Amino acid sequence: MKRRDFVRLGLAAGAATGIDVVTPTLAEAASVPATGTASILEAGVQAQQAEMQAGKLTSSALVQHYLARIAAFDKAGPRINAVIELNPDAPAIAAQMDRERKAGKLRGPLHGIPVLIKDNIATADKMSTSAGSLALGGVRASRDAFVAQKLREAGAVILGKTNLSEWANMRSTHSISGWSGRGGQTRNPYALDRNTSGSSAGSGAAIAASLATVAIGTETDGSIVSPSSTCGIVGIKPTLGLVSRSGIIPIAHSQDTAGPMTRSVADAALLLAAIAGVDASDAATRDAPGKVADYAAALRKDGLQGKRIGVTRNFFGSSPAIDALIEQELGVLKAQGAILVDVELPNADKYGDTELEVLLSEFRPDLEAYLAGYAPHAAVKSMADVIAFNDKNPGRELQHFGQEHLVAAQKKPGLDDKAYREALANNHKFAREEGIDKIMREQKLDALVAPTGGTAWLTDYINGDHYGGSFSSPAAVAGYPHVTVPAGYVHGLPVGISFVGGAWSEAALIGMAYAYEQASQRRRAPTFPATVNVKA
Repeated sequence: MKRRDFVRLGLAAGAATGIDVVTPTLAEAASVPATGTASILEAGVQAQQAEMQAGKLTSSALVQHYLARIAAFDKAGPRINAVIELNPDAPAIAAQMDRERKAGKLRGPLHGIPVLIKDNIATADKMSTSAGSLALGGVRASRDAFVAQKLREAGAVILGKTNLSEWANMRSTHSISGWSGRGGQTRNPYALDRNTSGSSAGSGAAIAASLATVAIGTETDGSIVSPSSTCGIVGIKPTLGLVSRSGIIPIAHSQDTAGPMTRSVADAALLLAAIAGVDASDAATRDAPGKVADYAAALRKDGLQGKRIGVTRNFFGSSPAIDALIEQELGVLKAQGAILVDVELPNADKYGDTELEVLLSEFRPDLEAYLAGYAPHAAVKSMADVIAFNDKNPGRELQHFGQEHLVAAQKKPGLDDKAYREALANNHKFAREEGIDKIMREQKLDALVAPTGGTAWLTDYINGDHYGGSFSSPAAVAGYPHVTVPAGYVHGLPVGISFVGGAWSEAALIGMAYAYEQASQRRRAPTFPATVNVKA
């Protein structure tokens, strides 16, 4: 379609990004029905599947309508800037899924469903895999990440890739979340001058703005749950090893994982089921056999009945307004049959410094292993090469903040270093056996609950990020699951409530999160205001 057609339809594509968007034909537009008061684009996997099964919708039409919405809302209009690159093969993949459906071959719940994935997940197609860095701009991965492979096998249509905090927010001590040299700044759909948090910024903003049905993010510490909370969506950070890390540009193998970012707990459960499982190339998944559960079966409205939940009081107190909101939501948990116990998570202050030591120590060897295995043709082969690239391109890469973390990681001696091994042991001791495991065992708990974090802050290129509180680190450092669900709004800005449990407890947490979500129904679609409405 020619550019004048974009202009005529009010769907001007972002030429600077190289994104070419095909708008739907009138016949395709007519084929997208409404679902209650929300359009089919806002609806979830099950509603979209029902329309496709009934012959009222095709995957091809759904893809075209999401492409049009990306043009209208991401590259024009409010300019969310969540999508860094579109997959030129998406229409062809959708057409293939339609042919398979017509022939009676359905691959599963995600058959024909459009998904966006973070731009640190390798895809062996026409898209780059760059972690947002210009050093990897235009570099195509030599093979799919295991997660991408699983999505394709499930029949999902990889619509494109989302922007992120460059190098998954492990570049600078003074970073701006949601900014990358390649992708620019992603904006929060609930207040365009505010941040999405990091580093799965684009995935969070895209799903909030209904630019795809579901999305994949990645987390080392907070990068799924924090943008999910600040963008008013559901996020699941799985147990380390439930989802393979093979082919994902890393920070640190001790904590990295991919996970779902969706508008509902049901969609998150279906997406998690599709990407979980054993990967021979990722040793962390060796314990997954027998641990992958039927997450769809966990979607029960009575999932809170009789559950003992620890209200983790040492993660309250950062914001009186957020505390008041979460106290209100605790009443919803009680009304659904949960037994609430006030607790303090022990030793949560004993791994902040050692967590950073582990991340910096693992970053260089893990990144260089990725480059050798998935991008051997890239000009950059090492952490030193990345640093040198940035130094040679300061106007494009270093205009807002530096690369202190890259430099510090380059100096670390490696994985045999005593300081690294002691730091890792400290993290596991105080986050696991003397932390989450201890309090859950002593209080006989099924989950821990707390505010996920603060509200979205103003994007500030002078002072950098300024987070509120965060409940991400205990589960991230332990490698345990964490589910966040929309809990309401403070001045129109989303706030999430977190459910955290022991290793491999995803099904139980999903059940509790679903029961809460169904009883509370707090999420509402964004309206893309320029700034916060302080009366909201």
